[in-house]
Amino acid sequence: MKPKILIVDDEKMLRDTLAKWFRPTYDCLTAPDAAEAMKLVEANPDLALMISDVKMPGESGISLLRKAKAANPSMATILLTAYGTVELAVEAMKDGADDFFLKPVTDLKAFETRVAKAIRNASLEREVTDLRSRMGGELEKFTGKSPAMENVYRLIRKVAPTDATVLIEGPSGSGKELAAQAIHSLSKRASGPFVALECSAFQGELLKSELFGYEPGTFTGGLKEGKRGCIESAAGGTLFLDEIGEIDTATQITLLRTLETKSVRRLGGTTEQPVDFRLVCATNKDLAKMVAEGTFREDLYYRLNVIDIRMPALRDHREDIALLVARFLKEFSSAAGSRVTGIEPAALKALEDYPWPGNVRQLRNVVEKMVILSSGERLTAGDLPVEIAAPVQHPTEQEAPQPAPTAATAAPTDGISLQEAEKRQILAALDAAKNNKTKAAEALGISRRTLHRRLKEWGQEQ
Repeated sequence: MKPKILIVDDEKMLRDTLAKWFRPTYDCLTAPDAAEAMKLVEANPDLALMISDVKMPGESGISLLRKAKAANPSMATILLTAYGTVELAVEAMKDGADDFFLKPVTDLKAFETRVAKAIRNASLEREVTDLRSRMGGELEKFTGKSPAMENVYRLIRKVAPTDATVLIEGPSGSGKELAAQAIHSLSKRASGPFVALECSAFQGELLKSELFGYEPGTFTGGLKEGKRGCIESAAGGTLFLDEIGEIDTATQITLLRTLETKSVRRLGGTTEQPVDFRLVCATNKDLAKMVAEGTFREDLYYRLNVIDIRMPALRDHREDIALLVARFLKEFSSAAGSRVTGIEPAALKALEDYPWPGNVRQLRNVVEKMVILSSGERLTAGDLPVEIAAPVQHPTEQEAPQPAPTAATAAPTDGISLQEAEKRQILAALDAAKNNKTKAAEALGISRRTLHRRLKEWGQEQ
């Protein structure tokens, strides 16, 4: 079935031209004024898009937009006008317009592209809204309409109702634990516990004791009555193992046996305890590469990687940054009692161009700091942290080589790779923090452990 669109304009020639152009792809309805258009909107709740002129005899397109969106909130809308102004565009967007196109419409192919994009975005918004309503508050923590995030939402929706083991891959700060919580929230285990364990926080026998528990007397200084491990605690619910790539080989072997037998033996114990739990794991490492290198068991890898969900790095869905910034602005302005209500285009552009080694977590931290320190009603380029505000100056053939990047010259341009850009940003933050790794990690929005790992990869760890 073709998507249905409504074309509203008092010029019959334009209505007919657009309808003729779009009919091979869309089911087209037309109306000469707002009154007739509202009748069609109310009679066709499946309308995908309304295209309306702004200046029409009688009721204006802006007024029609408000009424039509109230009647059909999920319908996309594009306004046409020969008298475009910034003020009019802002008013239209506030009232729910998805796009704004200047008349005369001479490039029909370009206009068709805009129409398709508006319909696609509205369809995705409906899908996300539906998923959010089914998942309670969990998906509300996600923000994004990009194809990369759309794929994440769809995978969560498909895999959640099953009991399949899920491996969530992605860089630090990209929302892996949020995805795990969403999977649990949508599953048949939603009423059971969600138990999370960060594997990198423990090593050796301590990690085993956290996972499998221990019997009384197993450890000097241990609890007299022994301890239930996370696996037992997750019975009837979901166990989330974060940074699964950090566990040692001995623990990998024991975990594999637990998954195969669906039972757990406490440290120091002699009996197996059946346990019903679902396992969701996350990693920022390349487990397949670790398998090839012999640092991660191949049999455990395939046991964990039944379903794979990849959380994108923020630099791979930059189109979501504006939405994320708007969300964080609202959150922090309210919490801090701030007057900040928006962000200037230049500041937003700088945020969109930054490579974000700490991903969404780092962006959230940056917006929070900007809101707290800003003295105006809108965030400006002057509120940006120095490493984001100042671009790197690359030497030309005539220029002398520049010194190593500092906090003031760290942001990348198109002349370097994303990996090199990430390295420069991290080194710049260390320079600005006078090599205080804790402060540098906080400024970047990444964990101190991730910072150490990056420095070790570059051979710069002390």
